[in-house]
Amino acid sequence: MIEIQSPGKSVGAAAPLRCAALVALSLCMPLGSAYADNLPGYHLGVMDKLHIRVAEWQTAEGSVRDWATISGDYTVGPSGAVSIPFIGDMPASGKTTDEIAEAIGIGLQKQFGLRDRPSASVELSQFRPIYLTGEVQNPGQFPFVPNLTVLKAVSLGGGLRRADAGQRFARDYINAKGDAVVLMAERGRLLMRKARLLAELASKDQIDVPPELQKLPQSADLLASEEALMKTRSQRLKTQLQALADLKVLLQSEVEALAKKTDTLSHQLDLAKADRDKVESLAERGLELASRRISAEQRASDVETNLLDTDTASLNAKQSISKADQDENTLRNDWQNSLAQDLQDTDTQLETLQLKLSTSQALMQEAVAQSADASNLDPSGQSVNIAYTIVRDDNGQTKEIPAQENTQVLPGDLIKVSSALAMR
Repeated sequence: MIEIQSPGKSVGAAAPLRCAALVALSLCMPLGSAYADNLPGYHLGVMDKLHIRVAEWQTAEGSVRDWATISGDYTVGPSGAVSIPFIGDMPASGKTTDEIAEAIGIGLQKQFGLRDRPSASVELSQFRPIYLTGEVQNPGQFPFVPNLTVLKAVSLGGGLRRADAGQRFARDYINAKGDAVVLMAERGRLLMRKARLLAELASKDQIDVPPELQKLPQSADLLASEEALMKTRSQRLKTQLQALADLKVLLQSEVEALAKKTDTLSHQLDLAKADRDKVESLAERGLELASRRISAEQRASDVETNLLDTDTASLNAKQSISKADQDENTLRNDWQNSLAQDLQDTDTQLETLQLKLSTSQALMQEAVAQSADASNLDPSGQSVNIAYTIVRDDNGQTKEIPAQENTQVLPGDLIKVSSALAMR
């Protein structure tokens, strides 16, 4: 057996039972046993503090040797290990105190070739701390205690954040809330306008109310206003289109009348030419006067001139019909372009308004976050929701867990406290 040159101490054989009882007591009743009862199967982590005591029962001598060189306080380092004399760095993160105690005994027995394995008592003397951040009065690092809940942890940080003396967050909140109310009303009007423009583009007779406006009390008034405007605009377009349609009907009737007149004049021209030819034949034989010949030619020329005028009028009427068709297409295209431009302008205004609304809501959020009386600032319209999130390391992976006030907190947890406005 190897003797350890250390401030260790051997107990005489006359008191082996008493010493064995002491060792058993130290192994079964560690200082951190109350903590272990509250967190069964607790796994160690960085910054956990341990109290280690090692003793060896020497069978041959019937005595207990106290390994005072190893016994003492240790902290789990950033690497997740504890540095034990004679053993070196021993992985501790993720292990239980019982596993560490067994590993120490095995390590010492192997290191010194001992016949009897030393008994190690590993006590969890102090848990690793917890952390508070967000809307708490005093964020930072705090010691962990058993049965710690989120609400108790927040109380360690002084509770929720409160306004400093002399600051008037209620006034800032009311001002921002007033701006937000105006912006929300304008947003509702723009959303209903957009719905009306979409209905007009789709040639619908009714406006589909946006889902975000269906439950608002003022949606009925907004809908009635936009429906009245849509009806007026639709009636104006129909009137303009009907005027063009009537003009085309009139011009078409004129074309048809001119066509009939053309037929009549063509027949008259044929008769006039036949009469003229007959008169010319008689005049050449001296059977008809020259004046008669001239009169026949003049009549044929007049009929031909009227026929040309009628053809010209018919062509003009057809050109007018074509222009009316173009005017109708232009009117429809201008209508569609106008709706598309109005829709684009409305979307732009909505984006700008949303930015302003976000700013107002951020100012309101800042005001409620700075005031302990935030929930009483506006009892008629808005309330303040306090949200808790636990950021916990789980086998080397960080995960966020939504929490309530009575959620149990574990050592090493980071508790995030945030406040948000919510419509009642």
